Amino acid sequence: MALMKRRVSNDILRIFGDRFLSPDEEKIRLGSITSTDSMPKDSSMPLNEETAINPKGKFWIEAYGCSSSMNDSEIISGILRNEGYLISKTPYDSSVNIIVTCSVKDATEHRMLHRVKKLTELGSPLIVAGCLPKADRRKVEALNPSASLMGPDTIEKVTEVVCSAISGQRQVELEVNESSPKLNIPKIRLNPVVSIVQIASGCLSECSFCQTKLVKGNLKSYRPGDIVRQIKADINQGCKEIWLSSTDNGCYGRDIGSNLASLLQQCCELDGEFKIRIGMMNPMYIPQLLSPLLDILLHESKVLKFLHIPVQSGSDRILRKMRRGHSALTFMKGVQFFRERIPKITIATDVIVGYPSETEEDFQQTVDLLKKTRPDIVNISKYSARPGVLASSEKKVPSHVTKKRTHTLDKLAKEISLVRNSQWVGWTGNIIIDEVKDNFIQGRNFAYKPVVLDPTHYKKASIHALSLGSEIKVTVFKFTKHALWAKLL
Repeated sequence: MALMKRRVSNDILRIFGDRFLSPDEEKIRLGSITSTDSMPKDSSMPLNEETAINPKGKFWIEAYGCSSSMNDSEIISGILRNEGYLISKTPYDSSVNIIVTCSVKDATEHRMLHRVKKLTELGSPLIVAGCLPKADRRKVEALNPSASLMGPDTIEKVTEVVCSAISGQRQVELEVNESSPKLNIPKIRLNPVVSIVQIASGCLSECSFCQTKLVKGNLKSYRPGDIVRQIKADINQGCKEIWLSSTDNGCYGRDIGSNLASLLQQCCELDGEFKIRIGMMNPMYIPQLLSPLLDILLHESKVLKFLHIPVQSGSDRILRKMRRGHSALTFMKGVQFFRERIPKITIATDVIVGYPSETEEDFQQTVDLLKKTRPDIVNISKYSARPGVLASSEKKVPSHVTKKRTHTLDKLAKEISLVRNSQWVGWTGNIIIDEVKDNFIQGRNFAYKPVVLDPTHYKKASIHALSLGSEIKVTVFKFTKHALWAKLL
């Protein structure tokens, strides 16, 4: 999965990674972030104006990983801004630097450690937050023994940790007896028209390769009423896309007597013009959700026709070793069920290549499954052993074999994407603009397909008509494997 540096226009928050669609992560796209002058408009709660007049210091924050991690960074920024801290334009003149980390894969961890090293060299107090310090604090401490640490469930203590760090005192907050829901608290959005709403923490799975379970623990679903209140506030503040995010949306509510379909129905009852994107859900929960989820997708225009269902392998033998809780047939039947009834639905999936003991036969079964189901998006990752997980001690598949298989799958995935996207040529409909950058404007249609506007066809349009959150009518005239291209009508 390629890493790409992305920098927001006004430097409120810089993201060093556009690697947001991966085996254990959800996709996130960042547009322009709001300026400090419009903080109250884009925060979930009013910011403290009195403390903003007399700032306590400046903080720099950068974040990596899944949409939940991005939302954590939004919340950290909102809390600190509300407490009177200003946002630094660079990490070079800040009172404290904060990095929200991800540790889902080896390559990602190396990137995190590189950034920790670089930020350490600047000499300012450093706070390392997110999954990495919780998963393997020793690696962080080896690079910076004085860095303060925070886990994903302790971000409500960020003000205390920042205060300690600035005063020269190290503070470690990795464990928590009972975490509070990450809802209805100050936040500064990365994209003013995108609301990332965490609906739960943890999951019910026991995957043999996944370190996230070690970090976030068992499922803790947030109350539907709290989630709906957060979404209502975000809609009132101008959000057009609502991303329901968690480790696994499929198991949402099983610990509180609810479920994902029921939550979606409550969200759709809210007034306003907005679209809901359902986050990643594991295949094992699809059979129980088929009928109610189909009913919502068919009859609720507020729910995007998009599902992210990570299959990980087409081999039942490998799936059992992974402890995934589903078969290849479960995934195939689920995809066929939705495709037959909603032909243009966008299906995303994830595949791990080179899992320990994967044979050529196992790999071919994965190839065959992708050819049969033809997902629009296939996120391919080479297996990497994560410390502490069950599969970490198993013998690896030779790297050259994994590399060859990855190349084969990548080629196939691109071919499938091209064919799927080609079917949209000639489509006319509305999109919501969610990314505006220099000479680049992109929106999303009802199936969450990225639609890029041809600049030669919108130069005469008003700036307001093409601003973030605007809904416009377009016609698709060409495609790539990544996106559709359209003319403004």
